[in-house]
Amino acid sequence: MSRIRKAAERGHFNHGWLDTYHTFSFGDYYDPAHMSFRSLRVFNDDRVQPGQGFGMHGHRDMEIVTYVLEGALEHKDSMGYGSIIRAGELQRMTAGTGVRHSEFNPSDTEWVHLYQIWLLPERKGLEPSYQELALGEDEKRGRFRLVASPDGADGSMTIHQDVCLFLASLLPGQSVGREIEPGRAAWLQVLQGSVNILGTTLSVGDGAAVTDENTLSVQAIVSSEVLLFDLA
Repeated sequence: MSRIRKAAERGHFNHGWLDTYHTFSFGDYYDPAHMSFRSLRVFNDDRVQPGQGFGMHGHRDMEIVTYVLEGALEHKDSMGYGSIIRAGELQRMTAGTGVRHSEFNPSDTEWVHLYQIWLLPERKGLEPSYQELALGEDEKRGRFRLVASPDGADGSMTIHQDVCLFLASLLPGQSVGREIEPGRAAWLQVLQGSVNILGTTLSVGDGAAVTDENTLSVQAIVSSEVLLFDLA
């Protein structure tokens, strides 16, 4: 069974410097029907104007994953980390007992397009930490490439929750599948292109909550990229 979250139905705010879509309730967007999905609490689709960004601000008790699709994002935090995350790269930050950070678009000409994801941690009060992951296109071509997991398997980032994140890049007609263990669920987000799952077509920006299924098969209609969450 799947419950579809269409791109156009998400919360949307255009602040000029920031054009953002919220899959779940966040900030000024509140929808009691879309608060979270299992441990997946925030799923924001952000486009940030050149030279603009989020000033220094704080987080606590949250696992934060950022994936840059286009452009670059400059990160600085109170742990002493500072770097530029480029298209195709991810970062994971455990806010835990408290972290302050800023995120800016360092370009003078290009917008940055990113997804920022918040997951509830396995417990409160974790020690803050930070990781980055850069993937080659061939690593996710035609398969679900593990990018975050509880144990850091296969070179993935370590996330402090019983959830695994996968990326897959598919050519037209190409399929990829994932078994879903009893009691678990999946969230599939279309980052680029258009795919078919469980007899339903999903386009860029669409998401699907999948429950009570043993397997999930994804077939690309055009060249596509998807992000899959396997959640307890």
